[in-house]
Amino acid sequence: MTSKERFLIALNRGRPDYVPASPDVSNMIPCKLTGKPFWEIYLYKNPPIYKAYLEVLKKYGFDGGWESTPGLGKSEDDKRKIRTEVIEKTNEKIVVREHVYTPDGELWQDLVYWRDNPPVEIRKYVKDTERDFPVYLKYFFPDPMSCDDKEFQQWKHELGYSGVSQLSIGLPGLNHLTAIFDGEQEQIIYAYYDNPALFGEYKEIYHDWIIKMTNRMVQARPDVILISSSGTLVFQTPEIFREFGLPSLKKITKIAKQANIPTLLHSCGKEKEMARICAEETELDGINPLEISPMGDCDLKELKQKYGDKLCLMGNLHTTDVMLRGSSEDVEKAAQKAIDDAGENGGFILSTGDQCPRDTPEENIYKFIEVARTYGKY
Repeated sequence: MTSKERFLIALNRGRPDYVPASPDVSNMIPCKLTGKPFWEIYLYKNPPIYKAYLEVLKKYGFDGGWESTPGLGKSEDDKRKIRTEVIEKTNEKIVVREHVYTPDGELWQDLVYWRDNPPVEIRKYVKDTERDFPVYLKYFFPDPMSCDDKEFQQWKHELGYSGVSQLSIGLPGLNHLTAIFDGEQEQIIYAYYDNPALFGEYKEIYHDWIIKMTNRMVQARPDVILISSSGTLVFQTPEIFREFGLPSLKKITKIAKQANIPTLLHSCGKEKEMARICAEETELDGINPLEISPMGDCDLKELKQKYGDKLCLMGNLHTTDVMLRGSSEDVEKAAQKAIDDAGENGGFILSTGDQCPRDTPEENIYKFIEVARTYGKY
C-alpha cells in the first residue's frame, strides 16, 4: 500500500495496512534541512517551502503531503500591484516592507525574515479599520476562477504516491483577521463590535469567494482539500465561529463531498467543541491536530468514542514536551497511547500537535514513524 493510499483510506474512515504516520513538519524542519538561512526559503523562494518540504518527505518517508502546496496561480482578476523593499538587514534578520497598490489606495505591512526561524509580521495591513479594511475587502478576494494550476499539477506529479496533494482554504473569522489587523488582538474585538455592517460585508465577501475558490480547487483535483483555520476557538468564541466560519465550512465540505474529494480541517488550540460541531453539522471527513493540554483541550479516546464513526481523527503527540524535549522512549509511549486511544478499526492518522519545532531530534521522528508501522499494524 502506498503512502497516498494509506492516508486516504484512513481519512475516509477506513482501515489501511497500518496507521498512517504523518507528523506536522511543514515549516521549520524543511527549512533547517536545506542548510540555508530561513529567509532564503521564505523571502527569496530558494527553494520554495513546498519543495523543501518534499525533501523532508523523501528523507523520512512518512505519510504526508497534506501540509504543503504551491497553491493555485494568480487570478487574472487581481488588480493589486505589489512592491517589496528591504528596510533593514543584519546577520540575524531582514526586515521587508511590502507595498500593495490598488486603484483605491495603498496598504502596506512590515515582515521580519529571520535567519533561523519563520518570518513574523510586525506591522500589518489594516491600521485604520474604516480606511483600510474596505480596501482589503475590495481587492484581496479576486475571482479565483481564472487562476492557473500549472505549479500545483507539477507538485502533484513530483509528489506521486509518496503522499497526498492538497489545496487549502481558510475560513472567515476573527482568527483570520489577526493576520491583517495591526496592533493587538483587542483592536479586532473593538472593530468587530464598533463596525457590524463592515464585518457583515467581510463575511459575505469572504463566503462568496470561498464558494468560488472551492469550485476552482475541485477543478484542479487535489487528493485532499485542507481547511486551514488556525486558532479558531482561541481568538473567538464558538458563537462567533458559528456566525462567520460555520456557514463557509458547511459549504466547502458539501461541494467537496459532491466532488468525491475528502476534506481535512486544521485548527490548532482548543478543538473539542469544533470536533462536535463538525461531526454533527458538516460533511467534514477529518480533523487535526486535536492538541492536548495546555495547547488544546482534546482527549483522543473520548473523541474516538463520540465521533469516530463520523470523523477521521488526526493527532496528537505534544510537539514540545514529547517530540522536542522527550526521548525516543517518550515518543514511543505517547504514540502507542494515541494508537490505543483512537486507532481501533481505522479512521485514525497518527500525527502531532501544530508544527514540530526546528530542533526536533531526528531519532524522535524516526521513532514516531516506526511505532506507526509496527505497533499500528492492523
